[in-house]
Amino acid sequence: MTVSVFELFSVGVGPSSSHTVGPMRAAHRFVAGLARTGDLLEVTRLEVDLYGSLAATGAGHGTLTAVLLGLEGHEPESISSETKAARIADMERTGRIRLGGLVELPFSANDIGCHPRVIRPRHPNAMELRASTRGGARLPAEWYYSVGGGFVVTDDESDNPSVGTDVPFGYGSAAELLAVCADVDASISDVVLMNESATRTTEDVRAGLLRIWSVMESCVRHGGTTDGELPGGLRVRRRAKQWRDDLMAEDPLRSMAHAEDWVNLVALAVNEENAAGGRVVTAPTNGAAGIVPAVLHYARRYTPAGRANPDDVTVRFLLAAGAIGGLIKSGASISGADVGCQGEVGSAAAMAAGALAEILGGAPAQVENAAEIAMEHSLGLTCDPIGGLVQIPCIERNAISAGKAINAARMALRGNGTHYVSLDQVIATMKSTGRDMNAKYKETATGGLAVHVPLSVVEC
Repeated sequence: MTVSVFELFSVGVGPSSSHTVGPMRAAHRFVAGLARTGDLLEVTRLEVDLYGSLAATGAGHGTLTAVLLGLEGHEPESISSETKAARIADMERTGRIRLGGLVELPFSANDIGCHPRVIRPRHPNAMELRASTRGGARLPAEWYYSVGGGFVVTDDESDNPSVGTDVPFGYGSAAELLAVCADVDASISDVVLMNESATRTTEDVRAGLLRIWSVMESCVRHGGTTDGELPGGLRVRRRAKQWRDDLMAEDPLRSMAHAEDWVNLVALAVNEENAAGGRVVTAPTNGAAGIVPAVLHYARRYTPAGRANPDDVTVRFLLAAGAIGGLIKSGASISGADVGCQGEVGSAAAMAAGALAEILGGAPAQVENAAEIAMEHSLGLTCDPIGGLVQIPCIERNAISAGKAINAARMALRGNGTHYVSLDQVIATMKSTGRDMNAKYKETATGGLAVHVPLSVVEC
C-alpha cells in the first residue's frame, strides 16, 4: 500500500488540486525551509518561475494567487475563503506580500515567471523558487513538482509517499490486494482499515473519514445554494441552486425514481464550488472532486446498507475508494497534466464504482471488476479545459462519470468477479495511453474543446 486514504482525500481550495493546492503547498514548504535555516528574516528578494502546464493554464487555475498565499505561509487545508479573498485583495492593492507572515516584500503575480513551453523531465507541473538575502547572497534554488491530487515532491522525493512500512497487509497491485483479502477473509475496506489502524486508532480513522464526508457535505450544501456566474470570463452560470430548488419541489422525499437527478446535482454542486475557488475535498483531485461525493450520496440514501447505517457506509466507501485510488496513483497517475483527464475523472469513477460495489454487497473480485469497468471506459479521456478554466467540460463531466460509476458497479454485481481485463492491466494501459497522448490534450488548453470553442486563453 503506497498512499494513505488521508493523503488521497485531503481538504483544499479550488479550482485545481495540481494547479492551486499543490503550488500553494510548494510555496509554503519553501518558506518553511527558509525559516528552518534561519534565512527567512534576511530575505530581500524572491524569484518564482512556473513551467509547463502550471504556466499554460496558471491564470485560469488560480496558480499565481495560490503561490502568493503559500509564500505568506497559508496552507490549503486551513485557509478560509474569507482570508483568501482578503489577502488576495490586499496583495493586488499594494503589490506586496508578507513572506511567512513576517517579512513584507514587493512581490505580485506579475513578478512570477511563466514558461509554458518548457517541460521539465520529471513532470509537466514544475516550479522553481529562489530567494536572495541582504548583501545580495542568493540562496540555492528549490524545485517542486505538483504531481496531481495536491501531492508535491522535490527531485529527491518519490511521487508516491508511503503510508508506512509497518502496515500489517502490504500490497502493490490489485492482484496482491485481492490475495490479501482472500488470505484474511476480509473485504477491501477491512484490509485498508487494518492498515490505516497501524498508525492511528480505529476510532481516529473512522472519525477522520467522517470529517472528510462533513467537508464534502458542506461543499454540496454551499454549492447547491449559491447562484450567479463562475469567475474567469466564460460567464458560466451556476446551475446547481436552480436544479436543487426544482428537485426539492418535484421530489421532496428524494425517491428512487429521481436518484439519477440527485446524483447529478451533487456532482454539479461540488464542481461549481470548486470552479469558484471554494473549499473541496480532493477525490482524488479537485477537477474530479464531484464524483466520489455524488456516488457516496447515492450509497447513503439509495442502498439498503446506507439507509440502515449511513455513517458506517461512508467509512467503508471511502476506505474502499482510497484503496483503488492508491493503486491508480502508484501504478499510473492522477494528474491531468501528466496523463489527461483519464487520470482524474477516470480515476475518480473507478474509485467510486469499486466502493459502491462493496456497499452493494460485492465480493472483493466484484469490487475490482467495477473499478476496472469504470477505468476501462475512461481510457483516452483528454484534459482540454476551455480558457484554461476548470469549468467546461469539467463540471458536467463529473456528473456523467458519477453515473458511469454507478452503472459499472451494477454491471460488476451481475457477474461473479471473473473478467477478461484486470484492474492492474487497465491501470497500466491508462499510464501508457497518457504517455502517448499529445501534450495539447493534457491540461494545456491548446487542443480539443479549448481551441474549437472560441475564447482566448490567458497564460500566466
